[in-house]
Amino acid sequence: MEQVRFGYTLMTEQAGPKELVRYAVAAEERGFDFEVSSDHYFPWLSAQGHAPHAWTVLGAVAQATERVELMTYVTCPTMRYHPAIVAQKAATLQILADGRFTLGLGSGENLNEHVIGAGWPTVDTRQRMLAEAIEVIRQLHTGELVEFHGDFFDVASGRVWDLPERPVEIAVAVSGEKSVATFAPISDHLIAVAPSAELVSGWNDARGSSTIGSSARAIGQIPICWDPDEQAAVERAHDQFRWFAGGWVVNADLPTTASFAGATQFVRPEDVAAQIPCGPDLDKIVEAVKPYWEAGFTDIAMVQIGGEHQDAFLEQVAEPLLAKLRRAAG
Repeated sequence: MEQVRFGYTLMTEQAGPKELVRYAVAAEERGFDFEVSSDHYFPWLSAQGHAPHAWTVLGAVAQATERVELMTYVTCPTMRYHPAIVAQKAATLQILADGRFTLGLGSGENLNEHVIGAGWPTVDTRQRMLAEAIEVIRQLHTGELVEFHGDFFDVASGRVWDLPERPVEIAVAVSGEKSVATFAPISDHLIAVAPSAELVSGWNDARGSSTIGSSARAIGQIPICWDPDEQAAVERAHDQFRWFAGGWVVNADLPTTASFAGATQFVRPEDVAAQIPCGPDLDKIVEAVKPYWEAGFTDIAMVQIGGEHQDAFLEQVAEPLLAKLRRAAG
């Protein structure tokens, strides 16, 4: 299996666009292998306070960085964005990034998609929409003129005129056996937010070829809250990340920041601290990340909680933390 790679999350929910570009440059300088960007219209909680347009930010990041790979983590190509538009902007970003971009896709959250006023489909419908959207994107990335009329999307004489030399690879977020069976055959890489060996093995079984650890990747993500003061870290994680305790079955369906505030009003700081490594202990962070590579994940992105705490994390902690992670992961 290839060496485990570690990434930095450009979390659009907790920082403005100029700050995110600055963090991206600093993360590259500190040695992160890749950077992922969330793609939100709303923050999870009002305390986070931001939601700039991810694709605009990534275009700037592509020009400001040279080495790190970039990824959307994740874009929903079914409601806010028509898949034909996602195909166009993914191709453009890949050109700007000189082949460093991977298109991460998912079935979305009500929090971000409700803004267009089209209602919120069931999970089964959302997954069928996503599968059809991937078909649209793949067709348009051939550069041919596309006529497509599906169950959910239509493309009339569509064509992407500017295509990158290196085709855009697609990673898809999965959470269980059914989504793995649906998306492994039509995606290049797996995305998951839980360190599940079953997802990795299921993906490999469904894919047949291009297994994870050879040409395919399993990309995970984990929140951390480094701070010299452990209690301050716990309080900040509770203030900004207590939504994480709900799990994705709940998180996908709640529509507003007020909904998340109400749903998490009884989540205690100690509940958050039990899920998220908080404080100055880097070894504790390594132990929290370890289940991902033990489950077979090849790429693990970290979210440092707190927009105003990114500079200190990147300047003081990133390099020694990466060194510890790489030693531990072998």
